[in-house]
Amino acid sequence: MDIEKTARIARIRRRTLSGVIYFFLSVWAIMVLFPFYWMLLTSLKDYGDYNAEYIPKFFTLSPTLQNYGEAFTAVPLGDYFLNTLIFTLATTALMILVITFAAFAFARLEFRGKNFLFTLFLSLMMIPNELVIITNFVTVTDLDLRNTFLGLILPSVTSVFYIYLLRETFAQVPDELYYAAKVDGTSDIKYLFKVLLPICRPTMVTVTILKIIECWNSYVWPRLITDDQAYFLVSNGIQEIRENGFGRENIPAMMAAVVVISVPLIILFLVFRKKIMEGVSRGGTKG
Repeated sequence: MDIEKTARIARIRRRTLSGVIYFFLSVWAIMVLFPFYWMLLTSLKDYGDYNAEYIPKFFTLSPTLQNYGEAFTAVPLGDYFLNTLIFTLATTALMILVITFAAFAFARLEFRGKNFLFTLFLSLMMIPNELVIITNFVTVTDLDLRNTFLGLILPSVTSVFYIYLLRETFAQVPDELYYAAKVDGTSDIKYLFKVLLPICRPTMVTVTILKIIECWNSYVWPRLITDDQAYFLVSNGIQEIRENGFGRENIPAMMAAVVVISVPLIILFLVFRKKIMEGVSRGGTKG
């Protein structure tokens, strides 16, 4: 009887603890998702109905898609989408190439001062981004690269954090594979692309997705380096709406533009969320 009573009490405690945990997780999920719900709800509200709300309503009985059409007519949002796509794909491709070779050098090649250089390299993460932005702005301006895709892309083609993450992943691959490949006469480049990268694919996917999200959400640098509409990104488009007074007068249309910009990233994350989690966990674990 005592054993059954103890087991019953233990089950009750586990269920109570699980209930409390799920309750707080549900509350946290609502807090996180509510801004997205409010953004979507506002984008579906009629302009007149929205302005007539003295007390904000958490639902609408007459949703409309008119705001989405107005968002694309207020500014050339389609052109900004194309610019953002070019910027994102080019920056991500170049960065993947740069960090792959850098991470491979720190993980597998032997040269004098490698550990000291890597430590010095990691110390760059302590420098505030604001200082880097100022330096990059002066450099790009001196090179006469303002209002060009090259000026937008160059400062973002490397990342100390991604090099560190990829280097830790490469270091987990057994050295025996590298030595066996060298015995077979395989070059370092061939070993990198034929052996190392396929093994470390989850981390590569993670870095690629995170960089795409980072580029798509870029705001400060594009605002500093471009003042020509031909090179505006979607982040410039949202700010342009506000500066023209359109956003202040028609908040539903502005929220519609934000929804359109956010949806591709949300879909991207939902599709690759398992790969992202797997890649981050592998990069942070020494095997």
